[in-house]
Amino acid sequence: MEDSNSQTIQKEVFGEVKRSWGWMLALGVVMLILGFIGLGMTFSLTIASVLYFGVLLLFGSGFQLVDAFKSKGWKSVSLHVLMAVFYLIGGFVMIADPVGSSVWLTLMIAAMLIAAGLMRIIMGFQMRGSKGWGWVAFSGVLSILLGIMVFMKWPASGLWVIGMFVAIELIIQGWSSITIALAAKATGDDDSMHTNTPSGAAPA
Repeated sequence: MEDSNSQTIQKEVFGEVKRSWGWMLALGVVMLILGFIGLGMTFSLTIASVLYFGVLLLFGSGFQLVDAFKSKGWKSVSLHVLMAVFYLIGGFVMIADPVGSSVWLTLMIAAMLIAAGLMRIIMGFQMRGSKGWGWVAFSGVLSILLGIMVFMKWPASGLWVIGMFVAIELIIQGWSSITIALAAKATGDDDSMHTNTPSGAAPA
């Protein structure tokens, strides 16, 4: 009875992941590799992160403007346009001065690490009772600690902290994805074993 309840909980937790666990495993491996590569080029990764975010802001500005012009008659059109202008200015500043912008982007990266850590801890406890749930929760704790360390180092080490912790976060996320994939695979194997076992007969 207890085994049946455990299997039901695991099915609810993993859902379709049991069928596509290989993709998640491959993603985890790729993220691990990228993370280790990033550790060797923290400054370049920092600048790349700033430029990437600047480009995203420029795209966001364009979409905001298009949406504003399509929303004629809306009382908040002027605010919509103002937001687009702020996005546009922010994007240009980051692209024009990625080194200076990295200091401020450090704060955003820290907040993202802490938020990702909290979500990973919640995910881990949702998996409680499954194999590897502790590792998922532990990786969330590490992400939170990394975010706090970024705040503590700010602003002097903004040039390398972003790149270093983004790389470490990639490694943690990669390991977490591998753990979840293997746990989902184990659940699928258990289901197959019980399906192939005749009713009333004990598995060999």
